[in-house]
Amino acid sequence: MLKIGGIEMKNQVVLAPMAGVCNPAFRLIAKEFGTGLVCAEMVSGKAIVHGNQRTREMLFVDEREKPLSLQIFGGDRDSLIEAAKIVDKETNADIIDINMGCPVPKVTKCDAGARWLLDPNKIYEMVSAVVDAVEKPVTVKMRIGWDSEHIFAVENALAIERAGGQAVSVHGRTREQLYTGTADWSHIKDVKEAVSIPVIGNGDVSSPEDARRMLDETGCDGVMIGRAALGNPWMLYRTIQYLSTGELLPDPNGEEKIRVAILHMDRLIALKNETVAVREMRKHLAWYLKGLKGSARIKDIIMEGTKRDEMVQILEDFVGRLKLEGNLETEPVAAGNAS
Repeated sequence: MLKIGGIEMKNQVVLAPMAGVCNPAFRLIAKEFGTGLVCAEMVSGKAIVHGNQRTREMLFVDEREKPLSLQIFGGDRDSLIEAAKIVDKETNADIIDINMGCPVPKVTKCDAGARWLLDPNKIYEMVSAVVDAVEKPVTVKMRIGWDSEHIFAVENALAIERAGGQAVSVHGRTREQLYTGTADWSHIKDVKEAVSIPVIGNGDVSSPEDARRMLDETGCDGVMIGRAALGNPWMLYRTIQYLSTGELLPDPNGEEKIRVAILHMDRLIALKNETVAVREMRKHLAWYLKGLKGSARIKDIIMEGTKRDEMVQILEDFVGRLKLEGNLETEPVAAGNAS
């Protein structure tokens, strides 16, 4: 099993820390589907230190989600340390994760996220400073490199280990690739062979079979699933079952997908107000509807929805039609490149 510091997960499946997705509403569903470790979306270290109300709300952890990893990012050493101390003492997260994989310019231009990938010395300095300041285990999520000319995956992982990091998650793409192209798992294998801390593999895990192949090909200790779980927490459950028993469970039918989608929406409304939650749920509902026959017709309607009851009515009417037509089964959908 996957173990980080003194925290033992019940399996090797990890939910990736996806921005705008991994709030408590979705994380709790992922946990209920059996996920060994769930990761919260990244939070700015400076915003934590400045006490921004919305940011502080992002630090909330439901006890039912645990074990949970809370991810912070930043390029300023002092604010990152202070933010880590706040997460350490004022939240019930189990693990503090440092982001050095985010490729978006607004993060990298602040000398944060994937920008660190160019400098193993900075990685050592920043990670060791955070490790020294907190009691919770510190981990890092990184990409294999900045671009194809600057892949320092092994050097960077060794710096993390030397600094006292308790685990490293490796996404098999460079910053330059963003989420395009193919993840190169060979670098994940190289990292696993170079360090003694747990290594979690990430990138192009779009099916339970992909997860099994990643573990076999790289020797990594855990598998991180991102975009393949959007609107599809069954991917997490099916992967857990496949890794433990070899049994490939069927995809959910339309009725089950809509039931969980409504649960997701109601939990989001409980966290935020109805207007904000329903607007945020539009993209999630489009993901939940993926693969259901005729769903394209109602996605446009959903994108205009503003009320919870209105959304539920649309979804339940849609499922009712599917039942009448005998079209409840989910059609195969290309999962795309999982994050």
